[in-house]
Amino acid sequence: MQVFHSDNFTLELPLGHSFPMSKYRLLRAALEREQPQIRVQEAPAASDGELALVHAPVYVTAVAEGLLSAAQQREIGFPWSERMAERARRSVGATVSAARAALGEGLAANLAGGTHHAFSDRGSGYCVFNDVAVAARLMQAEWHRHRRELLRVLVIDLDVHQGNGTAAVFRDDPTVFTLSLHGAKNFPARKETSDLDVELPDGCGDAEYLSSLRAALQEVWHRHAGALPGLAFYVAGADAHEGDRLGRLKLTFEGLAERDRLVFDALRERGIPVAVSMAGGYGRCIEHTVAVHRRTLIEALHSWQVWADKLPVRRMEQSAG
Repeated sequence: MQVFHSDNFTLELPLGHSFPMSKYRLLRAALEREQPQIRVQEAPAASDGELALVHAPVYVTAVAEGLLSAAQQREIGFPWSERMAERARRSVGATVSAARAALGEGLAANLAGGTHHAFSDRGSGYCVFNDVAVAARLMQAEWHRHRRELLRVLVIDLDVHQGNGTAAVFRDDPTVFTLSLHGAKNFPARKETSDLDVELPDGCGDAEYLSSLRAALQEVWHRHAGALPGLAFYVAGADAHEGDRLGRLKLTFEGLAERDRLVFDALRERGIPVAVSMAGGYGRCIEHTVAVHRRTLIEALHSWQVWADKLPVRRMEQSAG
């Protein structure tokens, strides 16, 4: 299974900053040490043209050239630097690469990403560019260029915070369906409208969460009865874990693993390739956050192995068709 990283471009953040920058390198190290079946590769940087499929060119230029105002930097949550701009490009590039790999192999992942608070003209909440939105638009363009067909996209956002930027980018777009399960009282204070929003109360545990997820997925399939999506993006936040400083939900390690299995099984059973992004995770113990992300990737690997076993059959069927 292919996964892509951008952790060579870490940021020097002020002392006491709440963003756990080191989790990405810790996650990659754990995979390289313990999961040899996972092929870890450095992500390429997204180009200006790719970013402009979603983001306003003036905003892309402001990020690239250090022209963000102090207010814009505060909303993003990171001070500007050349490394900040490069890391943002690489994070998008990793999801683009994962999406391309998923379309060929069924499943691939970005070890970061899930930057779903970024809007077309601004960043927010530790998100500079919206990796899923850019990758979705680019895959649609490439799919149409090569196949002359429409690629329908599904975004399953299970970060504890609503994917407000993604919802805004794809508002009123029937080619992209956005699902978000999130804390009702958590950031952002002002929610956007996804195609399907499921708000969860503070303290929500495994049973209530998994029941809500099953119902949401059934609703997704009901709404796609006529035509299933051709590609999914799974934003797999670790911040719903009970040990998260910002999450306010109470999912256990096993509850989160079951969450991942539900998503991967549902997509694989319907033949929908998926690109996974790790998204948020702010555990009181960073090792717990890394453990949640690593478990997501192990569940992804198990699903990819089933995909890999079936790919020769699927390719023969496509050739015969």
